[in-house]
Amino acid sequence: MNQATLITKSSGLRAAFDEAKLKESLLRSGAQPEVADAIVRQIAGQVYEGMSTKQIFRRAYNMLRKKSRPHAGRYSLKQALKDLGPTGFPFERLMAQLLSTDGYQIMHSVWMAGACIRHEVDVLAVNRHKVMVCECKFHNSNSLDSDVKVPLYIHSRFRDLEAGALQQDDYAGKQHECWIFTNTRFTDDALNYGRCAQLHLVGWNTPPGDSLREWIDRQGLHPLTCLSTLTRYEQKLLLEENVVLAKEILAFPGLLEKVHVSAERRAKVLQEAQQICEGG
Repeated sequence: MNQATLITKSSGLRAAFDEAKLKESLLRSGAQPEVADAIVRQIAGQVYEGMSTKQIFRRAYNMLRKKSRPHAGRYSLKQALKDLGPTGFPFERLMAQLLSTDGYQIMHSVWMAGACIRHEVDVLAVNRHKVMVCECKFHNSNSLDSDVKVPLYIHSRFRDLEAGALQQDDYAGKQHECWIFTNTRFTDDALNYGRCAQLHLVGWNTPPGDSLREWIDRQGLHPLTCLSTLTRYEQKLLLEENVVLAKEILAFPGLLEKVHVSAERRAKVLQEAQQICEGG
């Protein structure tokens, strides 16, 4: 029996290279099974002891991109979320869009009075039955996790708001919930505290079935940083215009002209955006 090749994760820890896990991530992007199998075989033949997961991702991404840019775009979602930085504002706007699509009325960066002090809430989401006080923790590196200090701090703010603004008539008769979103992961202690304190913690791969990755794929609300037909500079210009989603480019194609994308390339960008949003 051959000994497993140990690769280096973004956290610095070593783990055995898992062909099945790589294939699963490729299939989630929409890649055909035969394409995923071919890429896994190539990568498996190139993996060496200590190779980083970032290097493996880059090789798999480049191979998939030659077959299908839209599939490669969805495969790169984790990196695309990181590329929304350096500020956390685009990530907050993405979360607001996801909640809005789920039927909530949204207020963004709103100041609310607690019983003791005022607090700025990243996203306030309201429907007929529920008020969601949402905080967004954006990280510029996929190796950075949100530790237990994050839910501890946000929970204390939420309790102050429950004793203050959430007692107002507009919110008093509704269910109050505290949600925390991150583009990376929560530590085990953070997740355990969240469960105990009845907070809702949504990270890259948690909770199962409703993780951030699954939520974005389900709604088709992929960030524009998934689009390989746009340069990083063009993506930066669009983000500065408060454009975050590939879907927004489809709705307002004139945005591409505004950031000086040529007519020929605009058609390619729109085609890629359409296919990513529709799962094509």
